[in-house]
Amino acid sequence: MLAKLKPIRLDLLLAVVLTSLTVATTVSQTGGGSNWAAYVVAAFTVAPIALRQVAPVVTMTVVLGALALYGVVEFGGLPSGGVGALIGMFTVATLRSRLVAAVVFLAAVAVVVVAFLGLPGVVAWSEVAQSVLVVSGAWMLGEGTKRWARRAERLAQEAARAVADERVRIARELHDIVAHHMSVISLQAGVARYVLDTDLATARRAIATVGDTSREALTELRRLLDVLRVDHDDDYRPQPGLAALDELVARARGAGLPVDVAVTGAARELQPGPDLCAYRVVQESLTNVLKHAGPAEAKVDVDYGEQTLVVKVTDNGRAARVVPGPDHEPHGIRGMRERAELYGGVLTAGPTAEGGFGVVLRLPMGEVAAR
Repeated sequence: MLAKLKPIRLDLLLAVVLTSLTVATTVSQTGGGSNWAAYVVAAFTVAPIALRQVAPVVTMTVVLGALALYGVVEFGGLPSGGVGALIGMFTVATLRSRLVAAVVFLAAVAVVVVAFLGLPGVVAWSEVAQSVLVVSGAWMLGEGTKRWARRAERLAQEAARAVADERVRIARELHDIVAHHMSVISLQAGVARYVLDTDLATARRAIATVGDTSREALTELRRLLDVLRVDHDDDYRPQPGLAALDELVARARGAGLPVDVAVTGAARELQPGPDLCAYRVVQESLTNVLKHAGPAEAKVDVDYGEQTLVVKVTDNGRAARVVPGPDHEPHGIRGMRERAELYGGVLTAGPTAEGGFGVVLRLPMGEVAAR
């Protein structure tokens, strides 16, 4: 039931309970009578904690002032063992800076000394030291609570950033899948329509390619969306990588784009993330050739170097393609560049000396090779 109360209401309830107990204890210690000043001052040593989360420093100032007054006048001692000061010290350490907490701590130590000096008889300095240590403990506990709260907040922010990054990754995946497959479907549908009355065999092959490409697109979309499900099964295929390069090139050739492939170096297994990155760069680059290069031929070079994986996609298209600066580059190139940077790589894109266009991906092999 108490857990459902708002913090301010819980503080108010705590203040009422502690004030009642403190006044009752003071009455019993003073033997009753009409010493109302002692009861009022004792009440003010705990009552202000009702506002501790609203104004912690002011609350602690009132509590310490009441404790000092209680000790300086004729009463002596710490009402209720100074529990109001302990709660106030904890709150200041939790909600305010370390400097403010240090100043409040020194003030609390001074009040403790004053309170014990007001007691009749010889002052036991061990008790004074014990009380100071208790106040120090309240300070340290509040400081630890503040650090824990900040750490929890930082972890929550990191988790939120991770979710946002994952959403960006998924959006990029969707863009790559839809852009590539829809480009192939659009081109093949156009071919089928163009030759339907004159070359039935070619039209049938184009329509078959449309069907195969659309089914593959749906499979990849389903697999990607399955990642978002908590209760997904493990029956979908793994994310594509360079091992599926031949299938990707075959689709591009089926869409009417001549593609040559050259692989150098000792091919090796890559980690899933970088492997998918290299695959998507080739996929996006071939899609861009289909969409923007006009009549062209493309070449894919994959070099498994000792230190660097280099993936290069070039074409000899003569269509003008201008790549502006990084702040204004097309979404596809920007997405590929961000993918490369995610795995410590570098991606460059621009016109080639031969008049075509080239995309070059470089990934550090030591970071992307599977271990």
